[in-house]
Amino acid sequence: MRSQEPPVDSGRWRLDALDGERRARSEFQERTAGRRQHWVDANPYYYGKVARLLRHIIEPGCSVLHLRCETGYFLDAVAPGRGIGVEISPAMVAVAAKAYPHLEFVCSEPQDYAGQGPFDYVLCSNISDTPDVLALLENAARQCGPRSRLILYSYNYLWQPLLEWASRRGRRAPVMEPNWLSIEDLQCFLNLAGFELIRTFRVVLLPKKIPLLSEFANRVLAWIPGLSSLCMTSVLVARPVPRPRPVGDISVSVIVPCKNEEGNIAAAVARIPEMGRGTEIIFCDDKSTDETLRAVEQAIRDNPRRNIRLVHGPGVCKAHNVWCGFRAATGEALMILDADLAVMPEELPYFLNALAAGSGDLINGSRMVYPIANNAMKFLNFMGNKGFSFLFSLLFGHYIKDTLCGTKVLWREDFKRIESLIGAWGVEDLWGDYDLLFGATKRSLVIHDLPVHYQERISGVTKMRRVFWNGLRMLRMLLAAWRKLRLEYY
Repeated sequence: MRSQEPPVDSGRWRLDALDGERRARSEFQERTAGRRQHWVDANPYYYGKVARLLRHIIEPGCSVLHLRCETGYFLDAVAPGRGIGVEISPAMVAVAAKAYPHLEFVCSEPQDYAGQGPFDYVLCSNISDTPDVLALLENAARQCGPRSRLILYSYNYLWQPLLEWASRRGRRAPVMEPNWLSIEDLQCFLNLAGFELIRTFRVVLLPKKIPLLSEFANRVLAWIPGLSSLCMTSVLVARPVPRPRPVGDISVSVIVPCKNEEGNIAAAVARIPEMGRGTEIIFCDDKSTDETLRAVEQAIRDNPRRNIRLVHGPGVCKAHNVWCGFRAATGEALMILDADLAVMPEELPYFLNALAAGSGDLINGSRMVYPIANNAMKFLNFMGNKGFSFLFSLLFGHYIKDTLCGTKVLWREDFKRIESLIGAWGVEDLWGDYDLLFGATKRSLVIHDLPVHYQERISGVTKMRRVFWNGLRMLRMLLAAWRKLRLEYY
């Protein structure tokens, strides 16, 4: 005789079970909402550290959607121009709205919220208290635009035993935590939801303030590889996976900074290819003392079918000259091509293709992959480039093989975001390479190397002299930027 199978409880074994989980969490939060701010106030050191990191990542004045915002503390901390917080219980929404009346709060399950996006930043907290992480992230993706950034704030699963003990002993807010996720788990969810992980921050090795010891642990030990994986809090920054754009739809501006380069102007015009929907060539003459200015004017007359423009630089340094060209440009994609033509102009389409494909937000030329032509780069310059690239990669967590290649390409809209950071690193960048790299890092842009062939200049002489003095200045820039970009949030 066949044994009778037990009836299937659809409410327990199907998706209805997740609705039951959500209701349980909403009811739990409804009962505990009045005490939540107490726990924030009782741990100002920890919450202050996390808020400091979020302010480092999120540009003030931007639009921010915070899914699972709790009391609104972090949403207010990042000073949004437009801030909307979403929570799962009316009581918590009421607490947040009373504390921060200048912000907007909505009661909704995070996976169901239908916002008025896109938002510049979408911040997701309480991932460990979310029954369906993938559904939450898929909805977050719907609130993002092409340049939006998603930020995940989560606890390190290695802290699970200690945090659960603290909750049981009344030393931490009571919570319902079904998910303890590793960085790899979160990255898997991000990929499935259509995001690309850009960067991972690990902070707070010691969450309680103990004079001297806490700052030493959190500002020194927490930065050491290996020990950083023990930090209590992980913050992941991701972007929506870019949709490739047709190259033919993109307008291009090629900025050619020049000072005493009369012999290279005509060759530059002849060798710079027409790209995208149209290419404008902007020669930025930095108060040359030779015939560069006349050479540019002659090139304009000789090439009436090409869009060639002349911009007068301030005569201060290459960086200021390039910024003048960027501000005058009308193209969607901005390219820098040094007037020495040591980087082949014929390779510029590779940069546009990489930018259009979404390979990176800043495409950085790298001269350190292919063999370098004889006399194209002096030995001390070569070793300096190697050293500074190594330091940049070590200090900022981005692998860059050549920080000082003059050929860089980015979207004009992204330069506008970087522009406010120019000169903010404590030591002025005379060349502009580090201002772009540091700014892109601060704005969570993706930097991608593109190997180029580097040749000896045909005409003129190099402007990179005083190698020791320049190297010392670059080292000071790296250390100054490191203090701002790394120590700023530890």
